[in-house]
Amino acid sequence: MPSNAPAAKSGLYADPREDWLALRKEEILDPARPIVDPHHHLWDRGGQRYLIEDIVADVGSGHNVIATVYVEARSMYRAGGPESLRPVGEVEFANGVAAMSASGAYGPAAICAGIVGHVNLLLGDSARPVLEAEIVAGNGRFRGIRHSSAWDADPEVAGMYALRPKKLLLDPGFREGFACLAPLSLSFDAWLFHPQIGELADLARAFPDTAIVLDHCGGPIGVGSYAGRREEIFADWKAAIRDIARCPNVVVKLGGLAMRLLGYDFHERPKPPSSEEAAAAWRPYFETCIEAFGPERCMFESNFPPDKGQCSYLVIFNAFKRIAAQYSEAEKTALFSGTAARVYRLELG
Repeated sequence: MPSNAPAAKSGLYADPREDWLALRKEEILDPARPIVDPHHHLWDRGGQRYLIEDIVADVGSGHNVIATVYVEARSMYRAGGPESLRPVGEVEFANGVAAMSASGAYGPAAICAGIVGHVNLLLGDSARPVLEAEIVAGNGRFRGIRHSSAWDADPEVAGMYALRPKKLLLDPGFREGFACLAPLSLSFDAWLFHPQIGELADLARAFPDTAIVLDHCGGPIGVGSYAGRREEIFADWKAAIRDIARCPNVVVKLGGLAMRLLGYDFHERPKPPSSEEAAAAWRPYFETCIEAFGPERCMFESNFPPDKGQCSYLVIFNAFKRIAAQYSEAEKTALFSGTAARVYRLELG
């Protein structure tokens, strides 16, 4: 049963509470603007359930979301068969959701129009047949993979990623697997923490023909040993963002900042933040990314349901629209739909 008690702390993000989120009511800003949401998950695990009915309810809350991209979350892996092929089950699952959406029975938005799966790139050359299996499973919707490299020495920061290998992106075996992506016209989503952005820049320079998507503004940290050092951390993060933006094969997703990782306590307040409050907190990060990459290499993302622990879908996109108000119409189009549609090769009707 829903509760207004303080949100539980599930590692890097707070658990969503529908009744708490409903305490914040707002009018939709710029309601006609087409939006492609390039980053959300679906799962049913550990008492947390977020499936097609849930994403449809969120994208249908008032903004004009025309399509979404599913990003891997270790959901619905195959229970048997070779270990390397078990992630193919997630692509099969996401494609099944996409087929349900394509029936028209779940509203006008094309849910899971693009799919980002997972393949263990430490397989080296053996990653290629797994990638090929996911291309088949995606039925024309599979666009690339994410192999998360998030790691930090502070266990309060690392959370569920504590056992991940350090410096994964520099590992020769990983890079052997990474080399399989470009020949198959597949992209790579990167989820890491901001001290690791330099490692991703090194990877991007070594593979200039591979499209790389930097998730969640590069994962700026504001918890654990990084707490109470916002100005110092921001300066380090900003320098790293400016450096990786020099790699033309890298684009960035603007979002993920409503997780606990950034260090804001929105989820612990009696009432959810307004879009004005959220925009004020996130503006320096988004504006830095847009200045460094240009709007044509930036895309707003919901990162639902993790970001739902602090903001409703309605409020989060209202906050994005407040931040984007200063940009031209062409720049807004890139930020809200154009970049995502181009990078993930979506055919929008």
